[in-house]
Amino acid sequence: MTPARAPSPGAVHVTAQGWGWRHAGRKAFAARRLDLDITPGERVLLLGASGAGKSTVLHGLAGVLGTQDEGEQEGELLLDGVRPTPAMGRAGLVLQDPETQVVLARVGDEVAFAAENLSVPRDEIWQRVDRALDDVGLELPLDHPTTALSGGQKQRLALAAVLAMEPGLLLLDEPTANLDPEGVVEVRDAVVRVLGRTGATLVVVEHRVAVWADVVDRVIVLDAGGGVLADGPPGTVLVQDSTRSRLAGAGVWIPGWRPAVGGAMPSSAPGPALLSARGLTVARTRRGPAAVESLEIEVGAGEALGITGPNGAGKSTAALTLGGLLRPRAGTLEAQPLLAGTAGSNPFRWRSPQLVQRIGTVFQEPEHQFLTTSVQDELEFGPRRVSDAVDDQRIAELAERLRLTHLLGANPFTLSGGEKRRLSVATMLATAPRLLILDEPTFGQDASTWAELVTLLRELIDDGVAVLSVTHDADFVDALGGATLHISGGAGRLVSR
Repeated sequence: MTPARAPSPGAVHVTAQGWGWRHAGRKAFAARRLDLDITPGERVLLLGASGAGKSTVLHGLAGVLGTQDEGEQEGELLLDGVRPTPAMGRAGLVLQDPETQVVLARVGDEVAFAAENLSVPRDEIWQRVDRALDDVGLELPLDHPTTALSGGQKQRLALAAVLAMEPGLLLLDEPTANLDPEGVVEVRDAVVRVLGRTGATLVVVEHRVAVWADVVDRVIVLDAGGGVLADGPPGTVLVQDSTRSRLAGAGVWIPGWRPAVGGAMPSSAPGPALLSARGLTVARTRRGPAAVESLEIEVGAGEALGITGPNGAGKSTAALTLGGLLRPRAGTLEAQPLLAGTAGSNPFRWRSPQLVQRIGTVFQEPEHQFLTTSVQDELEFGPRRVSDAVDDQRIAELAERLRLTHLLGANPFTLSGGEKRRLSVATMLATAPRLLILDEPTFGQDASTWAELVTLLRELIDDGVAVLSVTHDADFVDALGGATLHISGGAGRLVSR
């Protein structure tokens, strides 16, 4: 446990009395019966199963519920005795999806934006900008385009923009989920340094807790049914056997434990070739710099391949190119007859109905692939592009396996981050592709949904589906086995297991 410290005079006192929130159009409350008292300067790790309401609590504390999100509130949620409002600038929120938080074209302007809105003096703003970018390890020119950033770099940028506000309450929603291992520690340490300098109150949501357990004062675990499942110092909540067993039963990640998964460990020997890349050079844009050059890879049926590497190395760009969604800069990408069938050997030239039956790509940002206003319609969208007949049984089975059945009538954009990720996977599986490409597939998952996803993918691999996963989740890579393609410094290196 961290030593006692004196809070800053600007640190925020958080209280909740019977607080709850129900999103418009949803029958169930996202969070309910919440009673909290977080003292000024306290550092809190907020845990809970996927869909337990963690992000909703952070949005409530940031004052965006009822302004950006419509719904029904019950009880009270207060900052220093008054209702939260974003105009006060007392709370700074880093969203679960940093893509939705970036609004300006240049890195420096993005970090300065919120501080400018708080009327911070101009000279002080740019001092804060430089310090915040240095804190999060984003070593880029101030005029670097935000559109050229990777997902992990955007996560650092979003954090820097909030740190430059110097809020009295810092709210972080999965701030390290898309970061490489070095970046996780770097960002965690940056937050600790800023808290040491400002004395602000911290509420951070994470599923993987080990990285934060030693730097927080308190762990609060939300019960999926409402209220609080556990509350206390990390050394009590995360260590005592009685509490650990309750948390594990609820699907909450706890240090030193990994849930059991089903399905056979995939074979290390791939089947017949599906997709081949020879001298492949990939780039995000036609005129921009190459991300990865001279990539040599062959993907076989029933193969698991993990794609790893530091943030900004080009992993997502390579995945989108292998998925037929970006044109190769140079070299060849060839679908073999077992995958191509009658569609031709160039995936980039396939029409949408041909592509979704052969290669399913799950984007790093789930919202980028949602096209309808209900989970049910989203699951049926791909199959309807292929045929007028929809396999209702397959849709129902996918919804059940990925714990989406109770959400079939919900708008996809109102789901939690973990639920959005599972829906994005389910929509790609609905058309039964032979090759599945996943970008950060375990983002936002609790222990139970993580294990179910691994089990489902193992079964698909056993049935001959190839699974390529861009990920920083070492446990996930180990659980699927296979080979690893490590991308760094503009090159890819295949590592056999």
